[in-house]
Amino acid sequence: MMRMLLVRGMFAGLVAGVLALVFARVIGEPSVGAAIDFESAEATAAGEPPEPELVSRAVQSTLGLATGVLVYAVAFGGLFALAFAVAYGRIGRLDARATALVLGVGGYLSAFVVPFLKYPANPPSIGNADTIDERTVTYFLMVAVSVGCAIAAACLGRRLMSRLGAWNATLVAVLAFVVALSVAGLLFPAVDEVPKEFPADVLWSFRVASLGTQLIMWTTIALLFGVLVRRRLPADRQLAGQPG
Repeated sequence: MMRMLLVRGMFAGLVAGVLALVFARVIGEPSVGAAIDFESAEATAAGEPPEPELVSRAVQSTLGLATGVLVYAVAFGGLFALAFAVAYGRIGRLDARATALVLGVGGYLSAFVVPFLKYPANPPSIGNADTIDERTVTYFLMVAVSVGCAIAAACLGRRLMSRLGAWNATLVAVLAFVVALSVAGLLFPAVDEVPKEFPADVLWSFRVASLGTQLIMWTTIALLFGVLVRRRLPADRQLAGQPG
């Protein structure tokens, strides 16, 4: 059973990756190119020699982009299948498509949108190279905290459902999630390394493209995966520990 879910999850991820790649190539790449041009102009104005180009811009924007997006999406498709196996039958009496949709919405919000509110995406040429490791660790810690809080909130809502009812339990769980992430957002360090002279429209376009690329990926995985597995699941809706 797990192998069936993983195969379908990775296939859904592949399809999602292709759609996200088209969006990122058409909508996101122009802002990346503009950001690189800005960095080059700033370096030239400062009298700095141009850095050697290890990989050409043409390769980065085509083969490099395709490889990164597709590998990322397929991996997330597999992780989505594992999360589905744990959640199916445990978050209310939802069928496969509804469960996948709930996971897709929750994953998009907790794994990307919430961390994005604290640390919005910047073009790859923006930021201090000396702080990239620190910024990367901080960002992924924020992702881990957000996903962990989302799981904890879901468990809290489930425990309260018998006493408060589904609607009130959901409201309490959402409120607990918002409070916990608000506190985390205040505790995590602020990062703002975008130069004041950087074009605001380029930055805005890049961030919108980042949100859109992730939205396409998560939506496609959730919808397609639900359709692919709905007729292959056991009637008891309990998947944990199922062989095969």
